[in-house]
Amino acid sequence: MLLSLELERPKTHPLALLHFISNYMTQERIIGIYPGTDKGPLVVCLGGIHGNEPAGVEALVQLIQRLSSKARKNPDFRFRGTLLALRGNLAALQHGVRYLHEDLNRAWKPTRIPLLLQQPRPALHAEEREIAELLHHIQQAIDTYQPDSLFLIDLHTSSAKGGIFCLPGSDEYSRLIAAGIHAPAVHGMLETIEGSALEYFLEESHFGIPVSGLAFEAGQHENPESPRRALAAAINCLRALGCVRPADVHNEHDQLLRTFSEGIPLSLEIIWRHHIEPDDQFHMLPGFHNFDPVKAGQALAQDRNGTIRAGTDARILMPLYQSQGEDGFFLVREKP
Repeated sequence: MLLSLELERPKTHPLALLHFISNYMTQERIIGIYPGTDKGPLVVCLGGIHGNEPAGVEALVQLIQRLSSKARKNPDFRFRGTLLALRGNLAALQHGVRYLHEDLNRAWKPTRIPLLLQQPRPALHAEEREIAELLHHIQQAIDTYQPDSLFLIDLHTSSAKGGIFCLPGSDEYSRLIAAGIHAPAVHGMLETIEGSALEYFLEESHFGIPVSGLAFEAGQHENPESPRRALAAAINCLRALGCVRPADVHNEHDQLLRTFSEGIPLSLEIIWRHHIEPDDQFHMLPGFHNFDPVKAGQALAQDRNGTIRAGTDARILMPLYQSQGEDGFFLVREKP
């Protein structure tokens, strides 16, 4: 039996190596912990770091279920390392909004978090409590399983239709693993925005072991195929990390991701970020999809100061079609 993409409602199995903490319909922090048979990395998978992006959560529930089923049906199945799957922003997920107080994927600032962790939980606002609880579970897993390294997989969706892509860390190992997913890689995000979970994790001094990672954008929030694409990316990432053997991964994953990436360069870089403030009255013009080509001077959006135009020929990425968010759009081009 291969790790397939068929989605089903999860069922728990009494396996000694599987702690299936919660199911798809609950809102527990820990989706599942899968300690492998061989020592290796701690793979931390985050879904729903934005509360209006539940596809990543569904994909991780399905991933734990696939591993459970694989181990139950094939006694020779081996997993190297430990998988920890977590829901990101529980409070926002429950309300179906991107965030309650501040964007959780802009709040991971190294100078701020040590002070935050010293505060009593009641003194923290919603997203600060999310950070404290996530770090607690991750540190607990490090202390329990003593991994040789940590790898973060942060699953997202966007408000725009169109292509999927990876956002690898700036280190070479993160980029190598991203290439194994078989989806376009967009470079330069960590240099463009501040306070992302990925940026914080890549500072290995926080955890005392080598850390790498990537984020994966699986498509539009409401697209029913987004959970399947997120699941495919997560499984391919486990294969690239050596956690599962290539023979245990169905080639449907590669086919799905390559099909949805058709016509998009495999390596791109960010050349512009249009930052917005709450009082900008920003409005994205309709009809833009991820990776659509745009021409210099083309009207892209409007705000209180007038029309916003592309400054150069490029491709547009993550045009904002939701009420919350600090990024109006990005412009990218093929990386030389």
